[in-house]
Amino acid sequence: MGFFKHGKSVFYRDFLQHLHHSADQFVIAPGVKGMVMSVFMLPSLDMVFKVIKDHFAPPKDISKAMVKDRYYLVKTHDRVGRMADTQEYSNLILPRSRFSDELLQELRLVAPSTVLVYDDKVLIRHLYTERRMMPMNIYVEQLVDHGNEQALEAVLDEYGRAIKQLAAANIFPGDMLLKNFGVTRHGRVVFYDYDEIIYLTECNFREIPEALYPEQEMSAEPWYSVSPGDIFPEEFPVFLFPDLAIRKRFTRLHGDLFTASYWRSVQQQITQGQVMDVLPYTPSLQLKKHHVDRAASRQKTAPVV
Repeated sequence: MGFFKHGKSVFYRDFLQHLHHSADQFVIAPGVKGMVMSVFMLPSLDMVFKVIKDHFAPPKDISKAMVKDRYYLVKTHDRVGRMADTQEYSNLILPRSRFSDELLQELRLVAPSTVLVYDDKVLIRHLYTERRMMPMNIYVEQLVDHGNEQALEAVLDEYGRAIKQLAAANIFPGDMLLKNFGVTRHGRVVFYDYDEIIYLTECNFREIPEALYPEQEMSAEPWYSVSPGDIFPEEFPVFLFPDLAIRKRFTRLHGDLFTASYWRSVQQQITQGQVMDVLPYTPSLQLKKHHVDRAASRQKTAPVV
């Protein structure tokens, strides 16, 4: 509702109470480790804690200040129910006894300027909290292992709808790998990695030019010029879905996301001031539109004289 300060205060009080009535330790959150954030959690709490690393491995070419700016962008932007809400804290002090040795070792290694460890406490100078979700890559792997085709179809459709609804809100996620999306307990797909987020209208979506001769396609370097902000949606399928079966399934559901024309059409609608509907529920729950012949309906119900 926009009451960020009150929300932070309520969560912090609930969090302290939870610490008092629990005994488990903070551990590294499951999933693929990010290049920008170190993420940990308390297993008994449905939240995660994210600390910005001191240094980012290539190819990340951003700074701490840029990461904070993008998190602030999300905080003040219309999240359309597809971007996780975050709470930002400074100088948070936690009991050292509640941290696992593995977690403390990682925090000391990747964020020594932010995380200070004392005899009985840990001081974290800056962090974000978010609602805990299952990383989508892990969720999809479990569905594939169990052969749950119906749930796999549903979550892939949700993933495509999440990207399209973010685009309708003038947001391009940047890094759209499945590991950067989470699945809620209700099966809703939500984006939660903001370090490469950008306004959609600032992107330049292009088609890949045809090669002049076969050797160009075999070259390790692109045969066409690439400028900052250029995005080639034709590259998305292989990049996002190494599994060919899942790639084909998603293409059937949302193959338009792999075309530059789709993204440019959304950009055009935004620049023209059109407001696109973003519904918070799946198509199966939407009210159906029934086209009724009003004249025929009145005739059938007219009283007999």
